[in-house]
Amino acid sequence: MTDEIRDADGCEDFESLEESGLHDDPADTPGDAAATEVLTDEEAAQFAEDAEEAPEESGEPDAAEKALAEANDKYMRLFAEFDNFRKRTAKEKSETYQDAVAKTVLELLPAVDSFERAMESPCSDDAYRSGMEKIYQQMTAILAKLGVEEIPALNEPFDPKVHNAIRQVEDENFGESTVCEVYQKGYRLGDRIVRCAMVSVAN
Repeated sequence: MTDEIRDADGCEDFESLEESGLHDDPADTPGDAAATEVLTDEEAAQFAEDAEEAPEESGEPDAAEKALAEANDKYMRLFAEFDNFRKRTAKEKSETYQDAVAKTVLELLPAVDSFERAMESPCSDDAYRSGMEKIYQQMTAILAKLGVEEIPALNEPFDPKVHNAIRQVEDENFGESTVCEVYQKGYRLGDRIVRCAMVSVAN
């Protein structure tokens, strides 16, 4: 091929070389430079796109944390409401039970009073009296099992919350505002007063 591109003097035909492009420097080729410029633009565009997407990606964890916080807040509120409901229901149940017991005991107390007065009366039949005492003990045992307690009254300072004074007397054997006589016993169920004690107050 060299013989074809040499002239008569043996010199290379530079015009032919220029036409064939064999002597051109690859770095001076316009097409290559354009390709390099296009690649750089693509890379720059990609970098710009990555930079725009970066804040969105960094925002995703914040959104997840916010959603988690909201869900946790809703859970805590729901748990608190359920706990309040459970406590309120338990309290209402307890109060309902206490009300039922108090009403039942209040209806039974007159019978207990009658047994006490019967045992205070003279009786010549020891077997009969023993039977009455056993029945009375059974009744008081039932009241104790239900949580019913007798309210202290005799020789106690007068307390209008638990004592119902129907008489006031002057008696030097008792201190001022002291219960000196009990006409009817009082009973309480826990903190609830089932029946106040009917008493006389001295001085």
